[in-house]
Amino acid sequence: MTIAQAERIKDIASIEGVRVNQLVGYGLVVGLDKSGDSSTSSPTSKQSLSNMLMRFGITLSPEDLKQLKAKNIATVAVQAELPAFAKPGMAIDVTVSSIGDAKSLRGGSLLMTPLKGADGTVYAIAQGNLVVGGMSASGKDGSSITVNNPSAGRIANGALVEKTVATSFSDGDSLVFNLHRADFTTANNMAESINKLLGANTARAIDATSVRVNAPSDLGQKVMFASVVENVTLDMDEAPARVIVNSRTGTVVISSKVRVSPAAVTHGSLVVTIDENVNVSQPNPLSQGQTTTTQQSSVKVKEEKNRMFAFRPGVALDDLVNAVNQVGAAPSDLVAILEALKSAGALHAELIII
Repeated sequence: MTIAQAERIKDIASIEGVRVNQLVGYGLVVGLDKSGDSSTSSPTSKQSLSNMLMRFGITLSPEDLKQLKAKNIATVAVQAELPAFAKPGMAIDVTVSSIGDAKSLRGGSLLMTPLKGADGTVYAIAQGNLVVGGMSASGKDGSSITVNNPSAGRIANGALVEKTVATSFSDGDSLVFNLHRADFTTANNMAESINKLLGANTARAIDATSVRVNAPSDLGQKVMFASVVENVTLDMDEAPARVIVNSRTGTVVISSKVRVSPAAVTHGSLVVTIDENVNVSQPNPLSQGQTTTTQQSSVKVKEEKNRMFAFRPGVALDDLVNAVNQVGAAPSDLVAILEALKSAGALHAELIII
């Protein structure tokens, strides 16, 4: 029995053009307790400090700059996400990460840093005190301890928006909803659910991802219309048959639609054990012989006797898991079984190994 799951459009799709924008900047963190960039491996911190002081009318000579040892500063990269419809004066969070060899940013303050978009335009200005979740400590004998990552931190509401990013929401007399996961059945169900509520020919599926909905041209009415559409519920189509294997962690995820054709599988392992022993040959007394050593190797081969199991026609997920568990296969062994079934054409699912 298939159970239909009703989802709101706002949970499975987004309006075209309504998106976040990535911002990035380069700045200085000051006030560090001798945990900033070293003068030898991070010359950019010196140059950045000199440029900042120059803007305030303080000029350092090349000789002064060479002798400068400011271990309380660090060069950092500042990242932020500009939400859709963000207006000037709104505050957004920023993430600060060390560029040089600073040991820790704990206790530091970020100086005024412009944040630019992909087009090179400044959209926000960041500044404030960092909150660092990690810490590090070291002793004079060279021992040290580090908890989490002390070279990165965050500033809540640390940037003020300076410019609004234009969107296409107010343009035209329609809205396009893009599914987070492309599926022809779900796109068709979305269009039918909208038409059922708002009238025939209101929505039309463009492809497996997009559904175009006729909307009012007036901006105020369009906002209200979008609120109504995004709360429409529809039945999601079940995910395709898929097996995902994480080769690093050994995690295997199998969707409920996975089926296996009739097949017989046996899984065993061959264990080879090699023991190396050293024998000492001691000469008899007064024989003028020499003590020698000889290597003696012992090789043992053991093959586990695992049973063969058979898959019945149309076997489902539960049967597949139970059959594999009966032979005591580990997650890494399950990958080999699935690959063998796929090669034999008995696994009717997409096998993805990441």
